[in-house]
Amino acid sequence: MFFYLVSTFEMAAMQQMGKIKNPLTDKIEINLVQAQTSIDMIDMIAEKTKGNLSGEESKHIESVAAQLKLNYVDELAKQEKKD
Repeated sequence: MFFYLVSTFEMAAMQQMGKIKNPLTDKIEINLVQAQTSIDMIDMIAEKTKGNLSGEESKHIESVAAQLKLNYVDELAKQEKKD
């Protein structure tokens, strides 16, 4: 269940960064404000569950958070170049 919760926010962030299509519209949509909120939610889950996760769960949430943050910085740089 924990992995499902993390994956929900991970997929939302990826969609909001335009990395995957919105399944409802079948279009790439970018909303970096919403992506940041999804990433913040993962960080909050990591903080609130610290000390209560298995090693595998801890590694998973840390990996997901790091990967999303790198993608977010990349998308932010792309948006700044466009402006």
